[in-house]
Amino acid sequence: MRIALLEDEQEQAQHIQSMLTERGHQCDHFPSGQSFLNAVLHRSYDLLILDWQIPDTTGIEVLENVRSQLNWQIPVVFLTQRDSEADIVRALDAGADDYLSKPAREAELVARINALARRTNPDNDKEVLTYGPFQINTQQRAIKLHGEPLTLTDKDFDLTLFLFQNQGRLLTRDMLLERVWGMASDINTRTVDTHMSRLRRRMGLNPENGFRIKTIYQKGYRLEAMSGPTTDSEDTAAERA
Repeated sequence: MRIALLEDEQEQAQHIQSMLTERGHQCDHFPSGQSFLNAVLHRSYDLLILDWQIPDTTGIEVLENVRSQLNWQIPVVFLTQRDSEADIVRALDAGADDYLSKPAREAELVARINALARRTNPDNDKEVLTYGPFQINTQQRAIKLHGEPLTLTDKDFDLTLFLFQNQGRLLTRDMLLERVWGMASDINTRTVDTHMSRLRRRMGLNPENGFRIKTIYQKGYRLEAMSGPTTDSEDTAAERA
């Protein structure tokens, strides 16, 4: 998993990073709330770890920002010295998924992170994933629509799988370049827009098949499940809202 860590104590941050890296995770450390939010809103992470007391803000305020700006329920763990019942309740009410007190016990922290990952992505270990009329075989790297195989490039497959696995989540162009293409997010390219336009046609990602790729104006894209058809005028207005 890719994990973002908000922690202003360098020694503590290095310890947590080392612990998670040894267990196969990638952990990026940020010492301030502003640097953390800038990264989380423009890169792709699977889980967030927050300290409560940091110099420029609080972990609670960072969490509230994340929940208000990300249209996706990314798992959040608080790891802090504050351990009163009132603090724990406040963090959970603000949208945290788990709460641990410092110093973190290594085995417990890793076990809780793994549990959250399983709960958030229950389909990760399945060979065949089904989303409405779409069937994705992750081993054969093949996709069917209404039982009929689709002709896709390798990159089309990778992009489609990432979209469905992150359904409902706003995916910025930087995120997609990083996670699907493995490219630095500061590259100026229209690659993502070109592929998205082509994928809409090739995959039949439209309301008739229960899904659409929605363009979020000046931000990125989101795959949405549809309950019914949407008119072009409604879609255009929503994209620019």
